[in-house]
Amino acid sequence: MPFLRALISTARMIRHTPNLGAGLLDDDEVLLDVPDERLGPTLVAAALGDHGPAAKLLATTREGAEWENRDRYATRLATFAHSREDWLGDWLAASPRDPDALLVKAELAVRRAWESPARAERLRDVGPLIEAAADAAPRDPVPWRIALDHARGTHATHTAFEELWTQAVGRSSHHYGCHVSALLYLSAQWYGSHRECFDFAEQAAEDALPGSLVQALPVRAAFAHLLSGDSGASGAGAGPAPVVGPERVDAAADLAIALSGAYEAGDPWPAEVRNLLAYVLVSRGRWAEALEQFRLIGPYATSFPWASVSDDVLGRFLEVRDTAKIQVATAMPLRPLRRTARRAGSGGHYA
Repeated sequence: MPFLRALISTARMIRHTPNLGAGLLDDDEVLLDVPDERLGPTLVAAALGDHGPAAKLLATTREGAEWENRDRYATRLATFAHSREDWLGDWLAASPRDPDALLVKAELAVRRAWESPARAERLRDVGPLIEAAADAAPRDPVPWRIALDHARGTHATHTAFEELWTQAVGRSSHHYGCHVSALLYLSAQWYGSHRECFDFAEQAAEDALPGSLVQALPVRAAFAHLLSGDSGASGAGAGPAPVVGPERVDAAADLAIALSGAYEAGDPWPAEVRNLLAYVLVSRGRWAEALEQFRLIGPYATSFPWASVSDDVLGRFLEVRDTAKIQVATAMPLRPLRRTARRAGSGGHYA
């Protein structure tokens, strides 16, 4: 019987896998961390040594209070400056008090400090850079998101972290980046627990605006929980029940599915959330729903969460996408059910 089941499973896979490719791009069409239409030309100009477009882009986000875009763009520009510090140096030399250049400088300094073996000491040294960025743009929540990341690395007390959190949400109460930083601080990996992490994430999602990425916080909490391997066991002789049960993980995934459905397929804005959701759905064995998220992702593979589980980020994304397709195919009937109708006056039946 096991041999027969294996043969049937293989036949299902061969029959259905080609059809399940509909809506999925070819492997060579999927790109990693693709910039959007505003950031792309800015990065091209930066590669040519021109900081002007970056200054204009970040100034636009600051003046228009586009805080989510500002956070994303500043992070990507800091990533670029990590290997081209002369570009940022030229920008600061030309405009030493530019709040946008100071923001990128603070983000870059914190990132480099995090990479250092002497992380806590290095982070303490860059505190004044964060203060300078915050002072230069008093309405901007992004320096406070950087401050929250900084506080986590310097072992800040809960009281100190709460003070920073108050400053951050006072500027933008639904800022996604600040919420993610708080979620990390409360995670079991750092200074909280899985329960605290989920409690915070679920409350924030409940309070979030319609379509806000803050509604994806519970699925980020689920990812941290799954990655820790602390899912507990069940049955006779098992240890204590897990603090976070599978039903809570599934509820987080369901909420993220609803959020994903509020955006068009191939939209770069929710791409990271969709990548994260696909990972969680695969981890829960919800293959068909995961495959749908891969369709919605389109060409926009993101480093998070795949970099957390593999050094070959894009390769891991494509591998899991293929696995989802195969798993869905093997679960489908070998022959589709056919409905035949009897003559008028008689009932139908399934053959």
